[in-house]
Amino acid sequence: MREKINVVSATIKNEKELYLKVNPEIKIEPLQPLGQMLVDSDETSFIYLLEKDDEYTYLGIKEEIWTLLKKGMEEKYTVYLTNDSGQCELSSFYDELEYLVENIKGNGNYGEEMVTKVEACF
Repeated sequence: MREKINVVSATIKNEKELYLKVNPEIKIEPLQPLGQMLVDSDETSFIYLLEKDDEYTYLGIKEEIWTLLKKGMEEKYTVYLTNDSGQCELSSFYDELEYLVENIKGNGNYGEEMVTKVEACF
C-alpha cells in the first residue's frame, strides 16, 4: 500500500518561497521528490509524487491550500515540503501543476466537482 501524507498548512516566506507543511511525525529526510503530479478527483486534491525506499508516497494537496498554490504559481515561488524534521524542495512543482490545471479546465473526465473547483480557483 502506498503511503499518503497530506499538507496541513501552507505559508509564503520572503515573497519567493512557498512552504507546504506536513504533520511533525512525518520524516522528510528519506522522501525524494519525483517532480510529477497526479489528480485525486475523489478527494478534490492534487497529488505530488515522492519516493521512499523505492515506493511511492503521495503528498495530498487539498483545496484549502489552492489559493496559495495559485499565488505561488503566478509568482514562480520555490516550493518546499517542510516540518520540524526538515525540508526538501519539490522539483518541477509548478510545471506539473500548470499542466494539470490546463488539462482539467473544461474536461469532464476529472469529474464535475474537480473541474468546477479548479476553474473557480485557477
